[in-house]
Amino acid sequence: MASRVPLIYGASAFGAKGTIATRIHDLAECQKSVDYFVGKGYGVFDTSRIYGDGTCEEYLGQLDLRGAAVDTKAWVANPGDHTPAKLRESIEASLKALAPHKIRVFFLHVPDRSVPYEETLRGVNELYKEGLFEEFGLSNYPAWEVAEMATLAKANGWVRPTVYQGLYNALERHVEAELFPCIRKHGMRFHGFSPLARGLLAGTSIASPAHGSRWDINSSPMAAGLRAKYQDYEAAFQQLSESLTRYKVTGAEAALRWLQHHSLLTAEDAILIGASSLHQLEVNVKACEGGPLPDEVVKLLEEAWTTYKGRAPPYFR
Repeated sequence: MASRVPLIYGASAFGAKGTIATRIHDLAECQKSVDYFVGKGYGVFDTSRIYGDGTCEEYLGQLDLRGAAVDTKAWVANPGDHTPAKLRESIEASLKALAPHKIRVFFLHVPDRSVPYEETLRGVNELYKEGLFEEFGLSNYPAWEVAEMATLAKANGWVRPTVYQGLYNALERHVEAELFPCIRKHGMRFHGFSPLARGLLAGTSIASPAHGSRWDINSSPMAAGLRAKYQDYEAAFQQLSESLTRYKVTGAEAALRWLQHHSLLTAEDAILIGASSLHQLEVNVKACEGGPLPDEVVKLLEEAWTTYKGRAPPYFR
């Protein structure tokens, strides 16, 4: 049975050994995950120019995606990366790496506030008119900037953003208060990432993370920032996981089923799920295809969110 909310494979774990946060380095293993995911009836893979230092896109380009689509994103490494010229460089590099696959949704991964949004949107529109992607998306922008960009695009007759990719899970729900009303007003879908709160809802230990994971201070440049943001809350996540055992539900399963049946997501939206192995992918997909949670578990998650929300990080950058 397909999930109520469609799934997108977050492929950031694919890539060359020694690159940021990649976990699956063998193309044959990547292909197994692709075959399983597409075989289950899902048809979109998500990547970014930054993932695996560009090797994630290269891996996807070498895989048989069996007709599935690819979404990718333009990163901001330096101020000015969202000028029209730099955006062209980014998407052309992505298309070269992904070939023969095309780009479905082209996202601006994070804001580049050094460039006027009119200039950025004009550049995106030129790329769209050339047929380099099918849809335009935003990620990690606050609601007020989403509204500004959607309004500017409409007023100028440029391609409008139709998708927002953002942080959303059972214990990080800040998108609900202002972002969801904004994107719904502007006719945008929502793609939620980090459904397991960077793995914390699946029992990841910040103190002793798996080698090569995003939390590994020895291999991931993002580890220090993540630890600073989340380490004070690790005990709360662990306590929730322990409480869930009374209902014979794992933290990961509860988190994924909550998004499917108890969140604000609709069947027009999507949930990004990632995995560091085929087995983990199978477990996550199975959880997403499960039914609604027992009322007691939903109440437990609501109480956890009420306790945690004052300290939860913002959804935007």
